[in-house]
Amino acid sequence: MTVKNPDREAIDHGHITNEPLRAKPSIPSWALKLTMAVTGLIFALFVVGHMAGNLKLYSPAHGGEEALDVYGEFLRSIGEPLLPHGTLLWIIRIVLLAALFGHIYGAVALHSRSKNSRGKFKRTNLMGGLSSFATRTMLVTGVVLLLFIIFHLLDLTMGVAPAAPDAFVAGSVKANMVATFSRWPVTIFYVLAMVCLFFHLTHGIKLAANDLGLTGYKTRQTFLFLSYVIPAVVCLGNIVMPLSIAFGWVS
Repeated sequence: MTVKNPDREAIDHGHITNEPLRAKPSIPSWALKLTMAVTGLIFALFVVGHMAGNLKLYSPAHGGEEALDVYGEFLRSIGEPLLPHGTLLWIIRIVLLAALFGHIYGAVALHSRSKNSRGKFKRTNLMGGLSSFATRTMLVTGVVLLLFIIFHLLDLTMGVAPAAPDAFVAGSVKANMVATFSRWPVTIFYVLAMVCLFFHLTHGIKLAANDLGLTGYKTRQTFLFLSYVIPAVVCLGNIVMPLSIAFGWVS
């Protein structure tokens, strides 16, 4: 091994150098991993709740109002009259946005440190299968999901064209979903994004158990079980809805 700027006195005492191989990072890796674990679990809880609420797409209308539209208004009215209309929803959005930035920063920083530590050497001899595929593609699925989040916000939250359809109307949640998923390219993109979410989430939940220091056998087995069940349920639930609209089963 070639050492830059060797310490001659250290060599005389049988050491190559007393200098660290790299500078001490400003944020320790354990803190970044903990941040990613916590923010990842926040996102896992969010996507479960988001999917459950969107399943009101299949609920019948009451009093001339679509159940999904009523649910959308309920989200905006949470906290009233203590808080102004829509305030708590914006607080939730800000928390999610902060968690997203923290998650992305942690992912980029840890990936860079891992790459620098390995140097020219690659990860080899992984066991293969679903788990190894999810491990290898975490960065790729993460990028796809980031693009999906941006598109999703422009499409169904902000109504910005051309991401959103021309028929977008603020507050008309069901009509907006029907309009956007009537476009096959958008539906296909959503389906592919949900497949990426499955792989990203299943590996992320497993990593969260390690990064949170959960070493108990039963606890780890529980996380292992949830790492497959939660992503599968979320993936299937979020795929069924756009396909139901695209095939004309829901209108």
